[in-house]
Amino acid sequence: MTSTDRKTSPDRSAGPASGPGPGTGAATGAGAAARLLAFARRPYWDRPDPAYRIRRWPDLTALCLATVFFWSSLTPSLVPRPWFLQGIVGGITAAIGYALGSTLAWLFRALVRRRPGERVRTRCWQAYWLLSPLLAVWLISESARMQRQLRVLQGLPPTLTWHTPMIALIALGLLLAALLVARSVRLGAVTLIRLLGRLLPRPVAFAVGAALSALVVLVGVRDVVFDRGVVDIADRIAEATNGGTKDGIRRPESRHVSGGPGSLIPWQDLGYQGRNFTGSTPTRAALTAWTGRPARDPVRVYIPSALPAAFADELPLAAQARLAVRELERTGAFDRAVLAVAGTTGTGWIDPNVAEALEYMYGGDTAIVAVQYSYLPSWVSFLVDKEKAGQSTRALLDAVRARLDALPADRRPKLVVTGESLGAYAVEASFGTADALLAGTDGALLMGAPHFSPISREIRRDRDPGSPVWRPEYRGGAHIRFAQFPRTDLERPAAWERPRAVYLQNASDPVVWWSPELLLDRPEWLDEPLGPDVTPEISWFPFVAFWQTSVDMTVSYGVDAPHGHRYGAGAVDGWAAVLPPPDWTAADTTRLRAFIRHRKAAY
Repeated sequence: MTSTDRKTSPDRSAGPASGPGPGTGAATGAGAAARLLAFARRPYWDRPDPAYRIRRWPDLTALCLATVFFWSSLTPSLVPRPWFLQGIVGGITAAIGYALGSTLAWLFRALVRRRPGERVRTRCWQAYWLLSPLLAVWLISESARMQRQLRVLQGLPPTLTWHTPMIALIALGLLLAALLVARSVRLGAVTLIRLLGRLLPRPVAFAVGAALSALVVLVGVRDVVFDRGVVDIADRIAEATNGGTKDGIRRPESRHVSGGPGSLIPWQDLGYQGRNFTGSTPTRAALTAWTGRPARDPVRVYIPSALPAAFADELPLAAQARLAVRELERTGAFDRAVLAVAGTTGTGWIDPNVAEALEYMYGGDTAIVAVQYSYLPSWVSFLVDKEKAGQSTRALLDAVRARLDALPADRRPKLVVTGESLGAYAVEASFGTADALLAGTDGALLMGAPHFSPISREIRRDRDPGSPVWRPEYRGGAHIRFAQFPRTDLERPAAWERPRAVYLQNASDPVVWWSPELLLDRPEWLDEPLGPDVTPEISWFPFVAFWQTSVDMTVSYGVDAPHGHRYGAGAVDGWAAVLPPPDWTAADTTRLRAFIRHRKAAY
């Protein structure tokens, strides 16, 4: 018998293998310990043959960069986030770091022939396995401390559930999933190039295979995953929601609102947000009880995206605008003291605090009109039909102003515009510049305008020297002012001329600051001085800040006003500054603010 035979032959003297013997557990433990010791001595794996297309062991450079990206994602951002979203942010940013590290390692191997020796590689891997878990646990624990500080800064209880193991597992799972997809794509591309190489010269096969692989990935992500997956699912959910109505909302009895008696738009055609908006209109009795004076039934006109059959032959935007003017005429809107054109969010939502604050302030002598351009969530509307928001609101404004111009100057209601979030963008896109906004209206109240809104960008770009981007002063505050705490921010000693525009903008609002520019450019809102509710421990890191802010938008309503994307009763102070009634006082503002803040909004 050869020595090899002796090493592999069973010991026949041990008797039949009837089951595990008493030493089996010890032998298994010894074997596991030996394998662990062997791994500790050489904690990496090399592919046995260059023909292996996919490395089964991660690249150390890529893994180190992925780990650094994960660590950087643990820093706080604009609003507090829960532990599971921290895991998602960590996994996404780790995958980005791995991709960058893998690219750098590939370039190094392509340009430098010399490779580190086995001893150097072993020591580097040992250092990574020793230090990275310890640092990860410590930094995740530190992130919990920073999140608690941020919660206190924004008026939330400091208590926080922060599952350190789960954050690490979620991040690791996302990284492995992204790595599996990337390597599958790579393997498929290499296989395709190899097959094409049998028919074409190698350079041509490589070019064609790479182009076809990129096309398949692009079409798969855009058409299959996004359009037919994410957007289609969101559309079906939104369409189903659009057919319903919030609990407690009933068809209005007032003829002064859409969906009521005599309305040109049937109640069932208003859509979810339209029914909520018109069905929650304050009654004359409620307004009289609050003001102590005889009030009027407010006018609320809402034009849904799905128009009645009588308007089917017209262009949709023009038909909406024409129907809106007819409905305004029917309800007597042009006889009111104030006529407000409201930009809506993606779903068609209008902030009830903004609408009711104006109506209570004027005792119902108001009219509010809005058109719905979509029933999709705002983030979907931004991706698929953002321009439609501005186009529909612009068409409405043009039609309303044309009708106002036909009235005698002394009989025209004051024209104001308002909008929140994507609704603020819709208003801004309707005018394009700050001068056009002021020239075309008697006042404006805009809240949480997204970063891509044209007038907001103009104001931030051309703001007065020395003013921070989160509270810009524009031309000395003569017509336009920004506020997070309106009671104090709007009270400046400089003269304030009319018309006035008020922007409610929280320094911690991720909707205001989200931009693809965050991927590679450090934003101005991180410059000193920081906003009043932005933690000094916030930092910017390429790619990481973008995903942190993207996730912040999903939880921006989880804080109380005036933080995040919550503006609460700030609309009361906004309207009181923009266009108060002749006899309005500061005490009236205080009383109405308390009423709006403590009442239960209908939708």
